[in-house]
Amino acid sequence: MENPYKILGVPTNATAAEIKRAYRAKAKLLHPDASKSETTEKFRLLVAAYETLSDARQRSLFDESYFMQRGYRRYREHVDSFDYRTWLLARKDEQSRAKLIFFDLMHSREDDAVAEFKRMNIEHIGFRLAKWFSREDFMDYGFILAEELVLRQEYYDAFLLLEQIIRMEYSFGYFRHFFPEVLDLARLVLKTRIEGKISDELSLDAWERALDLRFGKKDDAFFLRKMALAYRRLGDAKTARACEEAAFKMEG
Repeated sequence: MENPYKILGVPTNATAAEIKRAYRAKAKLLHPDASKSETTEKFRLLVAAYETLSDARQRSLFDESYFMQRGYRRYREHVDSFDYRTWLLARKDEQSRAKLIFFDLMHSREDDAVAEFKRMNIEHIGFRLAKWFSREDFMDYGFILAEELVLRQEYYDAFLLLEQIIRMEYSFGYFRHFFPEVLDLARLVLKTRIEGKISDELSLDAWERALDLRFGKKDDAFFLRKMALAYRRLGDAKTARACEEAAFKMEG
């Protein structure tokens, strides 16, 4: 049996976020469309390893069979006397709180990460996670945070994070083969999640922002028709008609 931890290059106590990031990094190098070399088999093994470790049940079964068969148990890494999370919690500056969000996200404290992200957005006007991380780290962990926000029905905040990631990708490609996954999550939020779950004002802001993200004419027409309905609910028939006319032109 192949060792998925070794294939992905992660420790046996790796978090879900670490596994996902390692998979993306290696897949970009091994994807058959990205290289002329003989990578098909390596890519197949990589996908199989990711499927094993990203599924809690499969991972548990592998751990039990693979490690126990070899006559040793996994031990947790020695906890250093310095508690990094406690140190971050004691600090109030934006950089430390931003690092706390991603630290919790990487250490199976997703609820804490989302709660801190929401608190910082409320208490610190203009708070931007991207300011405190490398572009690659922000795009990787920002997308994982966006997924967690969607799971918790924090749709507007999720979209704003996805918008930043999409704009970064357009400025300089990073996700490459995984970018459709980013776009699909943004479409899911914009098309099926925000209407009726957040205010019309915030929904309009999201749909208007989406028009600049190159989703395509079909999607843009959809957003414009949703905007028209929202404007009518707000009593702005003139702007609603303008949105409908723009959508009609795109569909024609």
